[in-house]
Amino acid sequence: MSGTLYIIGTPIGNMEDITLRQLRMLEEADFICAEDTRVTLKLLNRYEIKNELVSFHEHSSRAEAQHIIDRLISGQSCGVVTDAGMPCISDPGEVLVKLAYENEIDVKAVPGPAAVTTAAALSGLHVGRFTFEGFLPVPKKERAERLELIRSETGVMIFYEAPHKLRATLSDLAETFGGDRKISLCREITKLHEETLRFTLEEAKVYYSENEPRGEYVLVVEGMSVEAEKLTLEQALEQVKKLIEMGEKPTDACKAVAKETGYKKGELYSALQ
Repeated sequence: MSGTLYIIGTPIGNMEDITLRQLRMLEEADFICAEDTRVTLKLLNRYEIKNELVSFHEHSSRAEAQHIIDRLISGQSCGVVTDAGMPCISDPGEVLVKLAYENEIDVKAVPGPAAVTTAAALSGLHVGRFTFEGFLPVPKKERAERLELIRSETGVMIFYEAPHKLRATLSDLAETFGGDRKISLCREITKLHEETLRFTLEEAKVYYSENEPRGEYVLVVEGMSVEAEKLTLEQALEQVKKLIEMGEKPTDACKAVAKETGYKKGELYSALQ
């Protein structure tokens, strides 16, 4: 009988943000796959946990992934962790989860904090619905295409960004969404220098032209106001289709988009057929 792959959340900054179950599973798993073993070792040492660490990161080979899967098939259990937060979200651990399912290996979650939901809570914006965009593409063409794709998004949008890229990203966001769009910049969440700054995109550009960005950022950007720019029926239908692709029933998707856009539920449903 094969073992189990445990997706184990770890603190996103403050090492006290860890659960009893996480600590137990880090100790009980036969081995731990870590994005950076040096980072994970600090956490294990803090709680006096001795366990085998196996490196698995974005540059790991298919053969290395298969070796981990083979150990699981043989009956061993594995805990997969990332440097900070919940693994397998914009994280190489998702490769192991996919392979585990393909090999009929049991996968269980040992949940913990995630920067995306923590920043959403800190933002002060209305987060009835949000999209997680992760890191924007670096190449200019791909970045422009991605931003154009979400230009009409009415839900809050959440991005990750490194400090050395922040100024360029704020400029691109302002150019696409307009300088008056609200943004909350959450920096160094749960760490010593944690800070949440709330601006318009134009104000954020000015602020960071005068202040050096420091630390890792989560950007929470207000969605497009329906009052400011009435969506076409085609744009509203695109939102309906996105929700259906995410698993919503067509009637529920039409109801949700109708509430946000002003179109009638029946009108959207008829146009969808």
